[in-house]
Amino acid sequence: MLEVKSLMVFYENALALNDFSMVVNRGEIVGVIGSNSAGKTTLMNTISGLIIDMRIKEERRGGERITVLGEINFNGEDITQTKPSERVKKGIVLCRERHPVFPESDILENIKIAGYLRKGSETKEMIGYVFDLFPTLYELRTRKAGFLSGGEQQMLIIAMALIARPILLLLDEPLLGLSPAMQLKLVEAMKTIREKAGITLLIGEQFARPILPIIDRGYIIENGMLTLSGTGRELMDNPEVKAAYFGV
Repeated sequence: MLEVKSLMVFYENALALNDFSMVVNRGEIVGVIGSNSAGKTTLMNTISGLIIDMRIKEERRGGERITVLGEINFNGEDITQTKPSERVKKGIVLCRERHPVFPESDILENIKIAGYLRKGSETKEMIGYVFDLFPTLYELRTRKAGFLSGGEQQMLIIAMALIARPILLLLDEPLLGLSPAMQLKLVEAMKTIREKAGITLLIGEQFARPILPIIDRGYIIENGMLTLSGTGRELMDNPEVKAAYFGV
């Protein structure tokens, strides 16, 4: 489904991704595991196309120069230069780290706004799906998004992404700042999204412990470079991964 070939991203002279390649097959949950500033967010922004908008904005204001080299293929099509809005239409949807919500609007209004690209009937169907997935959101559906807890906001962010009916859902640091109990709840939701909706997931995360058991394959990234890859079980059993992410 997704193939990233020799991806390199520069912010001025700083190298954020260095010859990074990866594959995501249809129906998989794939993890990109790395510490803070390892390059996970840059990878997600580049796959989603958001980096194109970032580059244009920087050029207009005379800011840092952003250079992207390499190739991104989605369902056999080269989308390296495709606009982010067009990638959403193709089925690539990104949940950004600390993704913005509309704080003055309630949960239901936020979800409906996220469905602007879809027909009303499709949006209505998906609203029922996300409320089944996250019953807490249904209970709080009239609450303003600005008054939600961190975990509740993360549920809302994922729900808003699902309304767009993704084929490939990109989750950037979905567990950041959440309690262990809320992390486990979201991990279970990720499994359900794949199993019940058939959506492929690519997860960028620094908290390896809850993510590794659910992924089919994973990539370890450090300083923008791929350092290790394998199945979730292989990575969990790897002594270097245990030492770096499990403290054992």
